[in-house]
Amino acid sequence: MGTSTTSKVLKLASFLFCLFSSGGCEFIELPNVGKVNEVHHVNGNRMFAPWPEGFEETVLGMGCFWGAERLFWKQEGVFSTQVGYAGGTTEFPTYAEMKEENKGKHAEVVRIIFDPAKISFGELLQLFFENHDPTQGDRQGIDVGCQYRSVVFAQNEEQLLTALKTKILFQEQLAKIESRKDDLITTEIKIEKQFYYAEDYHQQYLSKNPDGFCGLKNEGIKCPSPNDDFKGVPNEIKDSFEQS
Repeated sequence: MGTSTTSKVLKLASFLFCLFSSGGCEFIELPNVGKVNEVHHVNGNRMFAPWPEGFEETVLGMGCFWGAERLFWKQEGVFSTQVGYAGGTTEFPTYAEMKEENKGKHAEVVRIIFDPAKISFGELLQLFFENHDPTQGDRQGIDVGCQYRSVVFAQNEEQLLTALKTKILFQEQLAKIESRKDDLITTEIKIEKQFYYAEDYHQQYLSKNPDGFCGLKNEGIKCPSPNDDFKGVPNEIKDSFEQS
């Protein structure tokens, strides 16, 4: 049995134990970070699947995950948020490993569980592009390192297409600003379904620590909706689908 399969089995076994044990449990034990509370600190909703029927999920990274998570848990239609690590090659990453060397090149991310009848994936992307600088490469403000890079980890091809379209539309907005016209978006966009929960103290950190650090910055640049008129399918989008 591969390590990825083992991870999934451990998570499922832990969840089933909590679900069917007579006393229930408040935390779920994960192999990389220990115990994570199964209830969202802000809204009391689930932190682990299964999610309500018809809900969707996506994974976004925009620098330090503390502020990013707060941005999205505030949105109507968002059922749950969890911070974690994704996009790298090593299994069972921890925060200590991320800060020390991050050999697997994971990114700090927030997974968003949302009701598409109340908030669309496109609207989440607009918030994403408007509230950080997606042109900074392996950093975000004072935070330096590939774990702080800008990422959109789509969960299906529809999300992938929407993300690529939105990136192009936001790049066009930057080109209209004299001081930003040469800034190129570096956001990594791909289908990536592996998500590792971060340690419990990181979950909903800015609810538990209201005066904690938040690196998000809105520069007032409006991101067009990906549902706006979009002529043709640019080569960037075609190439991405051919490589996926």
